[in-house]
This record gives sequence, structure tokens and C-alpha cells, in this order.
Amino acid sequence: MIKLKALSKASIPSALQKAERYRLLNEPYEAESICLDILQVDPENQDALIMLLLANTDKFKSELYPAFDRAVEVLERLSDLHCKNYYRGIIKERRAKAHMEKGGHSAYEMAHDWYTKAMADYEEALRTCSPGNEDAALRWNACARILNDNPNLKAGEISREAHVTDGYE
Repeated sequence: MIKLKALSKASIPSALQKAERYRLLNEPYEAESICLDILQVDPENQDALIMLLLANTDKFKSELYPAFDRAVEVLERLSDLHCKNYYRGIIKERRAKAHMEKGGHSAYEMAHDWYTKAMADYEEALRTCSPGNEDAALRWNACARILNDNPNLKAGEISREAHVTDGYE
């Protein structure tokens, strides 16, 4: 096994900027690698954990699993209740988008269910946010517009059964 090089704590701010750039370039594996390097020297770094969670959600379209499970694991490491609620919603919203892009009756039902669950998490995030932070309202509205604008996305029996076996509510 090849031994990885360790970062210095002084390089963390620059490394976080690079991870964000890689995410914006749609290169989630590179962003994930940088976050893992940061977390090796600063295991509780909340910015790196959030970036790692987002990098995993960026992979949902190409590989829902294990990226979904990894995002949920990282979520549990966040220390702030508001962040947990907000990013739990992000995970569910991005999973909904992945199902929606697959298309088909059962995928549309699952997408509807995941959007609805995301909206519930955003509602909870709004109850715990600081004044002036309405990011969760913006995400809630985006989910509502997607549901309103896509008549194919309807609740159904298939999606409810799928979530029972999914293990993540």
C-alpha cells in the first residue's frame, strides 16, 4: 500500500478552497480526496466534513451506493443541529434528483418521496437557523417548484415500500 503524504494544519484553508474548486469542476473524487487529507490532520473540521458530504452527494447520479451511505455517515459527524438538519435535506434532495433523472414510474415516485422528505428537513432547519439565514427556505422552495413543475413526480406505494427497506428516513 502506498503511504499518503500528510498535510500541515497551515495548509487547510488553501486545501478547502481547492476542494471547493474541484466540486465546481464536477470532480467529486478529487474533492473527496482533499477532504480526507484535511480530516487526517483535523478530524473535526466542520468545513471539510460539509465539503466531503457534498462531494459524496455529487456522485449520486453515477453511483448512488456507496456514496449515499458515505454522505449519511459524514452527516452524523456534524456538530451543529442546524447543519445536520440542513444537510440531511441536501442529501435527500440530491437523491431525489438522481431518481428523477433515471426516469420511469417507480423512479418518479421515489423522487417525489425524497423531495418531500427533504422539505421536512428544511422545515426543521428553518426552526434552528440564526436570524437572516434562510438557506433552508431557498432549498424548500426549489423542491416545491420541482414538484409543482413535474406532474410525473407523484407519491405512490412503490416509493413508500422502497424507503422502508432503504434504512434511511
